[in-house]
Amino acid sequence: MIEFGPGVAEAIRKHGEGAYPEECCGLLLGRVVGERRRVETVIPMLNARTENRERRFLITPDSYREAERLASARDFELIGFYHSHPDHPARPSEYDLEHALPWHSYVVLGVREGKAGDCTSWVLAADRGRFEPESLLVS
Repeated sequence: MIEFGPGVAEAIRKHGEGAYPEECCGLLLGRVVGERRRVETVIPMLNARTENRERRFLITPDSYREAERLASARDFELIGFYHSHPDHPARPSEYDLEHALPWHSYVVLGVREGKAGDCTSWVLAADRGRFEPESLLVS
């Protein structure tokens, strides 16, 4: 299960709407307690893709390292990633599956015609062949 702390869902929705019609992307920071991943804050990232930004995002290795440094400095863990799917459902694509890392949560926000819609969370299955839905609680 993943839980969003106050303001997290709104920050993701706002980022997705602001980036439309391109994909937004960012990092989820927080703490893991037992089976629960609690996201306390997000770090919006620049979509570093130079082409097809409406369907793909890229977080550069340098940006990723900087975000890990920030998480550590705030005594948080990198819980996972979020990104938007402009005018597509809030579920991971095959491309998302091919680039996923184990353990992390993957939050996908559907943005239709510039308005944020469904927000879902996913984890990579143990066999890495598919995503499994993850319960999402917004506090």
